[in-house]
Formats: sequence, C-alpha cells, structure tokens
Amino acid sequence: MKEGLTVALWATHLSYPASSLKAWADIVETKILEAKKSGAEILLMPEYAAEQWLHFAPPGLKPVEQPAWMAQHTPDALSLLQDLVRKHRILLISGSFPASFPGKTPPVTNRAHILFPDGAIITQDKLCLTPKEKNPEGWQLSPGDDLNIFEWQGYRFCVLICLDIELPALSSRIAAEKVDMVFVPSMTKKLAGYHRVFDCAKARAIELQAAVAVVGVIGCAPGREPNISGASFFLPCEEKFGHTGLLARIPPSYETAGAGVLLTAPVPLADIRALRQNGAEVWPGAWTANHIRINKSKGC
Repeated sequence: MKEGLTVALWATHLSYPASSLKAWADIVETKILEAKKSGAEILLMPEYAAEQWLHFAPPGLKPVEQPAWMAQHTPDALSLLQDLVRKHRILLISGSFPASFPGKTPPVTNRAHILFPDGAIITQDKLCLTPKEKNPEGWQLSPGDDLNIFEWQGYRFCVLICLDIELPALSSRIAAEKVDMVFVPSMTKKLAGYHRVFDCAKARAIELQAAVAVVGVIGCAPGREPNISGASFFLPCEEKFGHTGLLARIPPSYETAGAGVLLTAPVPLADIRALRQNGAEVWPGAWTANHIRINKSKGC
C-alpha cells in the first residue's frame, strides 16, 4: 500500500465554451493530462460539471427542461470519459451530472460517477437537495438513499456532493466506517454558500480524522447564474500536519482563466490512518451522542 496518493482538483470554469459533447471531452482530456503531469493519480471534478454542456443546448431550452436534457447526454459522456480513464490510467471522479432514474419521481438525480482505470464505475447520488433542486419550476430532482464507500489502492473513500458535507448526522454515520478521504464536488452561487461547504468540509476532516478534498465550479453556462468557488485539501488539525488542517488551497473567485485551474497535492493517507488508529492528540474516535440525555427546564 502506498504511503499516500496524489490528488488533483479541477475548479472548472463553466463560462469556457464547449461546442459539443466531444469538444467537452477534449477539454476534460487536457485537464487529465495536466493532472497526470503533476503526478496525480486521482482527478476530482466539481458538482454539475455537466452544466458546461448548456453551451450547445437547443435554443430556448427552459430551466425546467435542462436536467432531463443533460441526463439524456450522460450515458454518452460517461462512455467518452471511460475511454479517457482507460487511456490515461487515472481514477476520475467526474463531478456530478443529472442522471435518469426512471424508478423515482422526479426521474432525474444529481449523480457523481467514480470511473476506475479497469472500466468499473461506482455512482453516488446527492442525498440532501437544496431548495432549487426541489423546485417544480426549476431543477426538480430526486435525492439518493444510499452512501457508497469504495476502496482503491488500499484506502477507503466516499463522495459527498455539496450540501451533503454540511450534515453532521451523516458525518456521524460515516465515522464508524473509517474512511481515509472524502471527495466533495460542489456548486455555490454566493460566498456564503462557498463558506458553508468549505468550512464544513474542514470540520468533517477533524470529526472523521480523515482527508477531505473539495472543489467547485467557477463562472456560469449560458442563461445560468454565476458561481463562486475554489479548491481545498483539508486534513485533521494535528501537529504532524502543520496544526492548521489546511494542506493546499485555491481561494474563491467568480472568474478564472481558460477551462479552469488545477490544485494538486500529495495527501498523506497512511499517516492520517495511523493517527486515527492510535496517536491523534484528542480525537475521541467514532463518537456518537446516543447516550446523552437532554434535559429541559424553564427559567424563572
């Protein structure tokens, strides 16, 4: 087992045009090559990376129609990405795309795809939706019901999409699974939203005694609202990792150059696991509050 893995985060610039699905895949390939050149073994894309497809959407496509239109393209997009992953031998977490789910109402989910070099795919649906994702006049989607933990190169990982990283109840469930790293693709319209996601991501790194990688989209596709984000790697706040819990960071912005910017860092997963098993300064383990009584009383 390797001492750690080098991970690249792609803060995708949605304003950068793609004229077709193939043109979009070509953009992805340039970033895979850039990630590989920096030594990355994993590339994480942000939530709703598929919004870039709206650059070649039919004229007059209404917001309420956009998720289903993108979901129609998701199978072809995944096929193109699988070819790239096999070719370049990288683990790709393709952010999230609207995906068809005929057994649910509404029949579209916000789904992340983990693509392995051997051709395997694992999916992760967003578990808790924002008001805009539940709006019948907008992007009305269905939430997921399952959290999928996967192993690769001897380590344990999971993906939490944007709002899901803000849920302490979910973090409490994950702690018992001893994950080594959490990947967080996100999309935020305001600086407040960016801080909710990124600040909670840092809290989860402390609570889980794990690494957390979070990245968002920047700019906007035609007809969509601007997004602000960046990228960060968070670690447990331990002396061994420099006390602060921050490994590397791209600050938030509404604009960036070209197709977006990469942040790459070697993540010390073996050291994190060792501290989680024995040696963290004060970490209480997978602690729950199930045994705590809550007492209520009235004042005078």
